[in-house]
Amino acid sequence: MKPIRLTNTHQSLTFSRRMLLLGGAQAAVGGLLIGRVGWLAVAQNEKYQLLSENNRVQLIPVPPRRGWIIDRNGKPIAINRASFRVDIIPQQLEKTRDVVPELAQLLALNEDDVERVRRELAESRGFKPVQVAENVTYDQYAAVTVRLPELPGVQATRGFSRFYPDGPAVAHLVGYVGSANAKEYDAEDKNPLLLIPGFKIGKQGLEKSLEPYLRGTPGGQRVEVTARGKLVKELDPKPDRSGQTVQLTIDEGLQQYAARRMGDQSGALVAMDVTSGDMLAFVSMPAFDPNSFSEGIGRTEWKMLSQDDHIPLLNKVAQGLYPSGSTIKPAMALAFLKQGVDPKRRVHCPGGLRIGNRFFSCDAVHGSVDMHQAIEKSCNTYFWATGLITDPEQTTEMVNYLGYGQEFDLPIPSQRFGTMPSPKWLMKKYKREWQGYDSANTSIGQGYVLVNPLQLAVMPARLASGKLLQPRLLMGGRRKPIAPVDADPEHLEIIRKAMAAVVNGSGTAVASKLPLDGVQMAGKTGTAQVYRLISRGHQGNWNLRDHALFIAFAPADKPRYAIGCIIEHGGFGASAAAPIVRDSMTYLFDKQKAWAALEPLEKQWGGSLAERNARQLAAFKAAARPTA
Repeated sequence: MKPIRLTNTHQSLTFSRRMLLLGGAQAAVGGLLIGRVGWLAVAQNEKYQLLSENNRVQLIPVPPRRGWIIDRNGKPIAINRASFRVDIIPQQLEKTRDVVPELAQLLALNEDDVERVRRELAESRGFKPVQVAENVTYDQYAAVTVRLPELPGVQATRGFSRFYPDGPAVAHLVGYVGSANAKEYDAEDKNPLLLIPGFKIGKQGLEKSLEPYLRGTPGGQRVEVTARGKLVKELDPKPDRSGQTVQLTIDEGLQQYAARRMGDQSGALVAMDVTSGDMLAFVSMPAFDPNSFSEGIGRTEWKMLSQDDHIPLLNKVAQGLYPSGSTIKPAMALAFLKQGVDPKRRVHCPGGLRIGNRFFSCDAVHGSVDMHQAIEKSCNTYFWATGLITDPEQTTEMVNYLGYGQEFDLPIPSQRFGTMPSPKWLMKKYKREWQGYDSANTSIGQGYVLVNPLQLAVMPARLASGKLLQPRLLMGGRRKPIAPVDADPEHLEIIRKAMAAVVNGSGTAVASKLPLDGVQMAGKTGTAQVYRLISRGHQGNWNLRDHALFIAFAPADKPRYAIGCIIEHGGFGASAAAPIVRDSMTYLFDKQKAWAALEPLEKQWGGSLAERNARQLAAFKAAARPTA
């Protein structure tokens, strides 16, 4: 084949085509680059300027201070105090170094704390901090701070923590705060505020139900940083907005006094102002220290609380349900009067009453009694006999109308409201007809009757005032007019006089007269059977003893305050509950006299509430500590 001969002309043409193609490609690439740059500079300007600004300026969120909770007189119940804390950022830890022992030594951590930190470190990931300690002293904070260069991953900060000055005395009223868990984080659409170290949300009680008012609005500190995250300068901060202060109707002094007056007993006490319905005390004992929960409760303390047979973790005011015992009798008597029973009608009490084939035993042989004496002496036979000749449906309706088994609108989560049985309720619930023994049991607050301690205060408050009071826990807001109780005023007066005779006549609570000149207390004792025994109230086994109850109002002639109290397995209402109500009522009229009555009792019990709690925890920890 003859070879092709390339001339200069051919080479020139070939070079020109290549240059043309290369130039075209370069022009196309250049055009694309210019178009891209123009698109980024013009169309995407705002987006990338914002991203650039975000890289340059970092916002360090600042959690808001939680709103205070104060009592009706402005005294603090839940406040914030400056605190120092130490955290560990798992992502920044050096794998070859264990910083926990060094922190345990610097912060004097106990075994529980060390175990918790190790457990949380093992479960945590990334930059989410693990709390080592909260509310550390300034010296401890300073000791950690100066060693930070030697402790990679450790972070020492200062902020505010929740503090409850009265501790266990307000535990079941206000609840406590704690760090948000995964469920709460998801429920708030992954709110980043919940991830800030030390930020707490309401977990129980008013802290939980009033969370929208107490939380506040977060702020932030804006700082300018380099591309590598190095701080250049601090910019204008965005101020946070503290949560609102919530004022309660509670009298902090009475709340503390009643909690201490209960001693080591298990029970609840509610006090009300009968002129307004304001709740003055909301006490459930024994209780936990909410400060322990806010700081992160240790396993030993949690174990002690959860194993206590007096159930300190249960809010007995809102969630405790008990037979009312004889405290139901004033309301029963008012129901009898409304159905036309003559208050002078007499019933002979030979020590009991036979209903069907069962003999119901009264607490004593009372002889012939009328309504006044039946309430004063707490004669069961009178109420059994009268209950059998009246309409149980109407009777139950009146008792429920006065508060027992009724639901109240309060900002307390997880309330239980109990039961006031009636023929209609029994048929609907158990598909059976109402019998005579149902009337007998109901008329003395046994059988299906269940009430909570709040209802124990509402019923005497309504009887005393003649108004359909609604319990109120939050100050402020518009007050609605209070309707009168739908009962004959003369009938109400009969009941009030009988209740006054219970304490000041020859009734069951004469040992609990107020130690005050010119002020008398009216009341009604109750002893509710919890286990069927021949001899009631004296059992050695605490769990089998009767519940002791007492309801009261004072002054008897011009009511101002009402109190309902139950002591779980306290035995007799007159000996266990009535003295506590007497002293708490005394506090409302003469604080000095009330404190003087409490002082010798606390010496007898081994110190104040705080001292006994601290001693109990120390003893439990000592018992739980392994022996060598």
